[in-house]
Amino acid sequence: MKPRYQVSRAAVDLIKRFEGYRMKAAQLPDGRWTLGYGHTLTARGGASVSEQDAEALLLYDLITVAHAVNENVYTPLNQNQFDALVCFAFNIGTDSFVRSDVLRRINEGALLQAAYAMELWRKADFEGERIVVDALVRRRSAEKALFLAPVDGDWIAAPSSVLRPRIDSDAAHLIPVQTPAAITTSLQGERVVAVRDGGPPPLGLEHRGPSASEQAAAAVGARLQAILPDEAPAPTVPAAAEPAPLFYQPTAETAPFTLTPEPSEPPAEAAPPEASPSEPDAEAQPSLFEPAKPAAGGSLFNLGGFSISAAEVDLKTQQVSFAGAQPEAFGSIGLLVVLGLLGLALFGGGIVWNLSVAANHGLSPVRMFGWGASVIGVICFATSAYLLMRRLADPQLGED
Repeated sequence: MKPRYQVSRAAVDLIKRFEGYRMKAAQLPDGRWTLGYGHTLTARGGASVSEQDAEALLLYDLITVAHAVNENVYTPLNQNQFDALVCFAFNIGTDSFVRSDVLRRINEGALLQAAYAMELWRKADFEGERIVVDALVRRRSAEKALFLAPVDGDWIAAPSSVLRPRIDSDAAHLIPVQTPAAITTSLQGERVVAVRDGGPPPLGLEHRGPSASEQAAAAVGARLQAILPDEAPAPTVPAAAEPAPLFYQPTAETAPFTLTPEPSEPPAEAAPPEASPSEPDAEAQPSLFEPAKPAAGGSLFNLGGFSISAAEVDLKTQQVSFAGAQPEAFGSIGLLVVLGLLGLALFGGGIVWNLSVAANHGLSPVRMFGWGASVIGVICFATSAYLLMRRLADPQLGED
């Protein structure tokens, strides 16, 4: 039966030092409330707590954390190591602790590697970005120092004259690429407000561009947006400097007769002359068509035995716009075929990639790249096949 450890005073003092004491309850961004030393379970709006009661609430919260550490650690620990793990699990959460590399390395017996793995938990989401926080770097360093400190104070000797230190290039990833941000959280007020201290912006973010996967996703999205627009573009009428007349217009030399209005219709008043001579006035010139009152389902104009019923004639511009003419809603068939072929190529390329290049990589990013390409290819092929079948089944799709 493995031993059961209890939280010592060293763990309580370390947590109190980094959590900070909040006398009155404050609301978190997710709607919950907190007070005391990071207590959230029973915190309510308007509540207040003394330092003694806040420490009692902290001891109550540590019961669950200590139980999680005792249940999931199978390697013998000393008191300092257990206290450091409790502080670490209290900060990142017991669920994250159970899935962390710290616990995995401890159960493997690699205690030094586990201490270094603590330092990786130093980022937090702030103002829409995930950044390295100065306070978390210091907190991880204190927990690591407590984890490595011997209980009896008997440190292992490493004489400088015998073991001259040399640089370890393998530990370069432990140095933050960006400058840790100094963020201050006020312990007063009714809301928890975190403010970044003044200073230069974090390094490494100014010139950082999108990753390769983000660029590929943006390219596929732009291609699909170009092939399948959300809304069909509005029909445009090409503007002409001098539009050709729709009907024959006689001139003074060629007109052998003049038209008189019917008795049932009052004579139309002459329209005032236009200021611009480049636009012909259709109302002031005689025409060969006879206006008629449109009946239900009948024609609008009669011209030499022919009828026009689906057109709207603009007498100013002498152009006809058909109400039923609308652009296609799903793009041309050629673009859909290209999209389908692109999907098949991505699917086949992803399968070949996983079977040949990434066969021995397990569930690595190299293998996930092949699966991602295959999934994108299936989506492209299914989309093109669906739209192509709809187009072939109903050629009039998209018309009014």
